[in-house]
Amino acid sequence: MTEQESSSATRVGTPVDGVDVLGALSPSRAGDFVSCPLLYRFRTVDRLPEPPSRDAVRGTVVHKVLEDLFDLPAERRTPGQAAAMLAPTWEALVEQEPELATMFGPEQGAETAAWLATCRSVLDRYFTLEDPRRLEPAERELYVETLLESKLLLRGFVDRIDIAPDGAIRIVDYKSGSSPAEMFEARALFQMRFYALVIWRSRGVLPAMLQLVYLGNGEVLRYVPDEADLLATERKVVAIWDAIKRAEESGDWRPSRGRLCDWCAHQALCPAWGGTPPPLPVDTPDIVDSDLLAAEDGAAL
Repeated sequence: MTEQESSSATRVGTPVDGVDVLGALSPSRAGDFVSCPLLYRFRTVDRLPEPPSRDAVRGTVVHKVLEDLFDLPAERRTPGQAAAMLAPTWEALVEQEPELATMFGPEQGAETAAWLATCRSVLDRYFTLEDPRRLEPAERELYVETLLESKLLLRGFVDRIDIAPDGAIRIVDYKSGSSPAEMFEARALFQMRFYALVIWRSRGVLPAMLQLVYLGNGEVLRYVPDEADLLATERKVVAIWDAIKRAEESGDWRPSRGRLCDWCAHQALCPAWGGTPPPLPVDTPDIVDSDLLAAEDGAAL
């Protein structure tokens, strides 16, 4: 999902709602802090706006089309039908968020048509990887959460959950971009392990398969988790939260310069690039509440 909270996803609370939790993390925000504590601050504490990205919005549109495609009878889940759904999906999104139209320049009509053609290419590639006529997902765009024994609340949105007749769970995440280089693969797998941990803790079932579908270059990454993996993920998540709280208490949100800076919307404010961050808000929002859920596709395109 894009990275902004999906407007199509409905938050379904669990009995942990109302508990005096220690804090809350999504995989996107945890990934932000690991990549760059200052980026986490800009997004979660300062809540600085970020201009819409064509790549991120492409991910939003493609995700929505794939979500809605499974509402149709199996025989209608075809490439032609998916292509026909593109323009109405885009138009509905712009109606909800008019600022998205600013992505395109003076030749807006031509640029929009060319951009929609790239969305069509991404969707066409999906049909080379899976046949949706043979799939009946158990859940789509599912909000999930679980409260760890530490009182840390984990939450996020899962693109798709498939459940086999024997009860085996497969967690599927779509990425509209290409599969990452090896140095970025760990972040994508961390996201999937995070979801697997939430499903395991909330349902008591260890997911049998984690599947990342990269629509940019047509690759599928599959991973079989085990309990040791997920226990290690739980320890890592708690450690990340502890580090976030230390940064909050000290006010020391250090930048971490690296290749991801090329895609950062806040370079002009970053000391690593000669910038000066804004003063911390006087009324710093409670991180429990300010951990904005994000569409994962937009965070790792």
